[in-house]
Amino acid sequence: MGNVSDLPRKALSRTAKLASLPLGAAGRATVGLGKRIGGAPAETVMAEFQRRTADQLFSVLGELKGGAMKFGQMLSLMESAMPEELAAPYRATLTKLQDSAPPMPASTVDTILSRELGKRWRDRFEEFDDLPAAAASIGQVHRGILKDGREVAVKLQYPGAAEALRADLKQLGRFARTFGALVPGVDMKPLVAELQERIGEELDYDREAQAQQQYADAFKGHPEFVVPRVIKHSPSVIVSEWIEGKPLSGVITSGTKTERDEIGLKYVRFMFSGPKLAGLLHSDPHPGNFRVMPDGRLGVVDFGLCARLPDGLPPAIGRLLRISLTGDGVAVRDGLRAEGFIKPRMDIDPDQLMDYLAPFAEPARAETFQFSRAWMREQANRTGDFRSPNASMALKINLPPSYLLIHRVWIGGIAVLSQLEAEAPFRATLEEFLPGFAEED
Repeated sequence: MGNVSDLPRKALSRTAKLASLPLGAAGRATVGLGKRIGGAPAETVMAEFQRRTADQLFSVLGELKGGAMKFGQMLSLMESAMPEELAAPYRATLTKLQDSAPPMPASTVDTILSRELGKRWRDRFEEFDDLPAAAASIGQVHRGILKDGREVAVKLQYPGAAEALRADLKQLGRFARTFGALVPGVDMKPLVAELQERIGEELDYDREAQAQQQYADAFKGHPEFVVPRVIKHSPSVIVSEWIEGKPLSGVITSGTKTERDEIGLKYVRFMFSGPKLAGLLHSDPHPGNFRVMPDGRLGVVDFGLCARLPDGLPPAIGRLLRISLTGDGVAVRDGLRAEGFIKPRMDIDPDQLMDYLAPFAEPARAETFQFSRAWMREQANRTGDFRSPNASMALKINLPPSYLLIHRVWIGGIAVLSQLEAEAPFRATLEEFLPGFAEED
């Protein structure tokens, strides 16, 4: 795809690229027409279509970066909910979007670092790799060695990131129905709306650096987790300690069962311990933000999206989850209404509510739970079938703003665990870190 000097910023140009994705029936028919005339069997035509679509998906979303790339990363989380015959051709392509994209040229990198660190910025480094080690939605990371010998990660924000994000998300809202064909049972509009809501936070590297350092302080010397310390930061550059490890996406694709189970448990423990130990909830759960260190610890990067929870997770979550395991639908309904999840005059059947909430509670019911893609697809089908009572129940549930990022982590985390096919004693983690969940004295 070649280098990009910055994000294509004209809305018309970006819209045209997004519209080029052949995700609907029309694209499928167009690709297949010539093959059919040539006598190719239907399954060959479909395989060819899916291969081309997967390649183009990565090409377009990766090249555009910005909101398009961020949306692609969210799709990569949801592939575990896709029917297997659809998921297989896209899985590898969507996985690429978790931690890679076409890079900026060295001249653009030099311009950014000269502005943020001074024109003689290279004098601070013993070594600096002009080729990025990772490139994602709104920034890319370069590896360097400072004059004092410390190995560092230098994260730069793409020029035009703010304009591109806003343009993309406006257009993606219009394309949500088309993209929805990729993930049956998952409503794309709320995903796009959430991304629009969080634009400012993800673009503020000073805010991100503060969150990262807060995590690094809280987890310093931790036996299970590694968070790199921040060395220097500005509104569009973060310099922090370098950590080396195997991407979580690699464990998903090639890890042994033991590796996947162990990392799945650490992943959950990190997410739930953050609010208690750091007063923050890491709210971007996709695998590109996690590394498996050589010593087995879980390394965590990218703190651009964090929920500020100085008092920890709301106790109501754990309390209502515990009550739901007893089957008391009336108490759960009343508790959700008190928290703002159900509007005051909305009539909700307690039994139907409990059926709808079952997937959220099921992993906490047994001492050990087995996540899987098959289980995830089953849950997506339960809520995605418009003929099911669960579909209408989803329309009656309200998500208070204070719970938006918590909900994102919960859903995204379940998706990652399903990709890992992880089996572990997750209930014990909830008892340790989720306020209100353990039995009251």
